[in-house]
Amino acid sequence: MRARRKKHLDERADNIRDIIVVQKTSEHLGLPECERYDVKTPFNLFSNDNPVELEIGCGKGRFIIEKAKANKNVNYLGVEIQLNVLITCAEKVREEGLENVKLFNCGAEILKYELPEKSIDKLYLNFSCPYPKKQYANHRLTYYSFLEIYKYLLKDGAEIHFKTDNDDFFEFSENSFIENGFEIVYKTRDLHAENPIDNVMTEYEQKFSSLGKNINKLIAKVKL
Repeated sequence: MRARRKKHLDERADNIRDIIVVQKTSEHLGLPECERYDVKTPFNLFSNDNPVELEIGCGKGRFIIEKAKANKNVNYLGVEIQLNVLITCAEKVREEGLENVKLFNCGAEILKYELPEKSIDKLYLNFSCPYPKKQYANHRLTYYSFLEIYKYLLKDGAEIHFKTDNDDFFEFSENSFIENGFEIVYKTRDLHAENPIDNVMTEYEQKFSSLGKNINKLIAKVKL
């Protein structure tokens, strides 16, 4: 069920245009190809040459904010299609005074028109919607058409970190990575049983793990 629209949403978004730097809908893809590009280099966004890590589906921002606070020498881009959710993340970024976080309010398919080729050092897919019905498989963020966008954005040797509580979605995604030119360099079906010291939990991860649900994770790299 979609969350109730927050009060004064558009006004609140206007007040943080320095943080939510892209706001585009799928209608943007209806433009002629040559008119879709509005490429922003990492230096344009952050005024430095630090590494850039991208989270697609950042939600309310727990993961990306904790990463940014712990790694001030890394820049973070968060992407979230629902402004109603992203506004919470953006306002937390402002409260924390984080200069190394910028946010995009758009779908993942817009990213190749907003960011340069080979500009991303690491990509996170945390608890993406699994779209369990087969007829909606092309909406899954590990579907081959999205993987092609990631290949375009990622630097050589860069990693994709993928986590989900949905076992079927994990199997689909692992196969999709392998079939589309990626190498799986790490995989677990029970991340918390391994107790990784560097794991930053999202809101969903905390919820599901507290209920005893196993958390699946893999790390994939494009085969060179």
